Amino acid sequence: MIDIHTHLLPGVDDGAKTYEQSLEVLSRFATSGVTCVVCTPHLAASEADRVPQDRYRRTHRELCELAPSSITIQRGWEIMLDRPGVDLTAPFLRLGASGAILVEFPRGTLPPGTDIELARIRQSGVLPVVAHPERYGGVSLELIRAWRAAGAVIQTDTAYLLGDGARSILARGMLGEGLIDILASDNHGDQRSLWAAHEWLIEIGAPDASRLMTTVNPEALLSDQRLVPVPRVQVEKGMMSRLRELVGLKKAGPTRATPIA
Repeated sequence: MIDIHTHLLPGVDDGAKTYEQSLEVLSRFATSGVTCVVCTPHLAASEADRVPQDRYRRTHRELCELAPSSITIQRGWEIMLDRPGVDLTAPFLRLGASGAILVEFPRGTLPPGTDIELARIRQSGVLPVVAHPERYGGVSLELIRAWRAAGAVIQTDTAYLLGDGARSILARGMLGEGLIDILASDNHGDQRSLWAAHEWLIEIGAPDASRLMTTVNPEALLSDQRLVPVPRVQVEKGMMSRLRELVGLKKAGPTRATPIA
């Protein structure tokens, strides 16, 4: 599996604070089958020309030297689109050596014209990957479709796919409509991972969708290849008890899945 959205560079942002904390997460990732992670510290688009690149490279290099040999660690950023029209074509902003960048919108209510801004980024020759659409106030399946029509890739956080509340209902609605291209942990030096979502999707009868979202499409993204459409998977109420068991919330009951062609 490949995790394109993590905050594991120690001391760089609000993620892992120490190398020990980062290495604990990476060791757990390696045990669960993750072979590549992208470290994506927070960065405001309006400050993209003032990035402390030397410090970032040094921390990345040191983490690579200490990490399990089975995991490749690539670099990127999670770019907050706090101002429209910013030039985001600089190679150092991209996910690894790809032509893609990970972007997010400000918390709270979405600003107007988000689809227009994503289309502008795409037309500049960069592929925008929208992080955790399920988090934004005022987002809808219709708007997410508009983002995809503008050329964006959609990345959902596993914690929301597996959680409770309105954001999780939206995330599973996205899954049911085939609107999730990639799953990522958004790990901040904590327990979040791809593993629980991967296991749950297999358990409910959607192993192909899981493989596409956790392995095939992340690999394609990082190598500038075409992503594979993810089949829709309808999550029925009976599946949620198994989900809660996997994330340690509740004892499991009967489960079943309905993949949609």
